[in-house]
Amino acid sequence: MYAVVESGGKQYKVEEGASLLVDRLDAKEGDKVALRPVLFRDGEVIVGAKDLAKVKVEAKVAGHLRGPKIKVFKYKAKKGYRRRAGHRSELTRLEVISLKGGSKGGAAKKDAEKAPAKAEKEED
Repeated sequence: MYAVVESGGKQYKVEEGASLLVDRLDAKEGDKVALRPVLFRDGEVIVGAKDLAKVKVEAKVAGHLRGPKIKVFKYKAKKGYRRRAGHRSELTRLEVISLKGGSKGGAAKKDAEKAPAKAEKEED
């Protein structure tokens, strides 16, 4: 069972108990955050908007950190043009607590349970 969730315009594949780094969220350490599912798979794939509304993906904010420094250097030969800059991304580490799927599979199980009961009645 896994889900693809969206956070900050990027998509991440998550499973229960997984840890992931996303762009900085406005939440305190230890808070629970609901992530928006884009796809959910538990035996069958769920991608429809109505079915995804039933899917709940919960994560806990494990901490805030900064990514590695990226060095940017612009240079044009024989022109005396040089620019140096750097960048560090502000990140949030999330730990996925739970994936709760839609009730699509539940309806199929109920139908399977009713089928043997109908067959027994017909034999009588």
